[in-house]
Amino acid sequence: MLEKTLYSKMFASSFTGLTVTVNYWDGTTETYGDGTPDATITFHEEIPVKELTKNASLALGEAYQQGRIEVVGQGHPLQKILTAAYESADSFMRNSKLMRIIPKQSHTERASKKDIQKHYDVGNDFYKLWLDPTMTYSCAYFEHPDDTLEKAQMHKVHHILRKLDPQPGKTLLDIGCGWGTLMLTAAKEYNLKVAGITLSQEQFDFVQARIKEDHLEDQAEIFLCDYRELKHEPFDYVTSVGMFEHVGEENLGLYFKDVARFLKNDGTALIHGITRQQGGATNAWLTKYIFPGGYVPGLQENIGHIIDAGLQINDLEPLRRHYQKTTEIWDDNFNAARDKVQDMMGEEFTRMWDLYLQACSASFESGNIDVIQYLLNKGASGKTLPMTREYMYK
Repeated sequence: MLEKTLYSKMFASSFTGLTVTVNYWDGTTETYGDGTPDATITFHEEIPVKELTKNASLALGEAYQQGRIEVVGQGHPLQKILTAAYESADSFMRNSKLMRIIPKQSHTERASKKDIQKHYDVGNDFYKLWLDPTMTYSCAYFEHPDDTLEKAQMHKVHHILRKLDPQPGKTLLDIGCGWGTLMLTAAKEYNLKVAGITLSQEQFDFVQARIKEDHLEDQAEIFLCDYRELKHEPFDYVTSVGMFEHVGEENLGLYFKDVARFLKNDGTALIHGITRQQGGATNAWLTKYIFPGGYVPGLQENIGHIIDAGLQINDLEPLRRHYQKTTEIWDDNFNAARDKVQDMMGEEFTRMWDLYLQACSASFESGNIDVIQYLLNKGASGKTLPMTREYMYK
């Protein structure tokens, strides 16, 4: 009886603006909110209260991926539920009494390599099932509402490169280069000499093959190493997309100092990463199952580290709505290929990944997290850039 009372109290304050029906393990049903239900949650078994009070998001996330909880509804029902929970101050996603345990993290070079490979070396064949043909695994940039994901990803690449005002023949380093689309576009279309860094063996092999296929051996190179290990002459430009979320709270200052180290004097960097405007945070379920070592820094935190590294800010651009749309398309693609994913990875992995993608969409939709592009200079802000933003959009 006490367990049901806790559940009822928890759900009664978790679904702002939403109507949710909950089918409990004992055969009883309750509806929270008014009107036709937007989603239905079914508990096939009770989740012990002691697990909820340790960390509700971890307990409920594990129960969902293991099939002990089902969620049905039109569109993206998990996203709807989690968005409402993020928007409610007393929900299971935000109530500090239900978020007491956060797994400890390590961000040594050895630990970081293991963390990155756990996520990105799931396999290129897996990512090909739901990413677009550019194999870009970061926020797209939708210049028009009806842009395809592939077109929006290329818009993002050009948006980043245009912000640098790149001059032909100069050099660019891409820290955390992924599958190489940005660095190879910079080489082929902007005539830059480029280098990329990754800790993922799968990504390294993929980019090496692309360099050979495009006959760019004299213009592009990739390093399989931790960015902290790279010894290289400074570059005119540095880019880093979706990278600083992996370095850990304790290493953020060092990360931005390394960005400065990699830049020539008066060089320009474009750093694109998930940022919380409310302050830095981790999530126990994401840390355990999706992004080991992941930490989303706060905006104020990043700006402090940028200043301490001797860099100056030339421009900031939040792209929260763009990432919400990106993750929604990813989840649609993922579910369109769900049978293939399940054959390849198993049912629990498939449920886990679907939850991850919809949880990301909810987090962006609610403003729980944002993604921001930081245009930085090593030297006086904008010294080598045009006076207005007009150049970014030509």
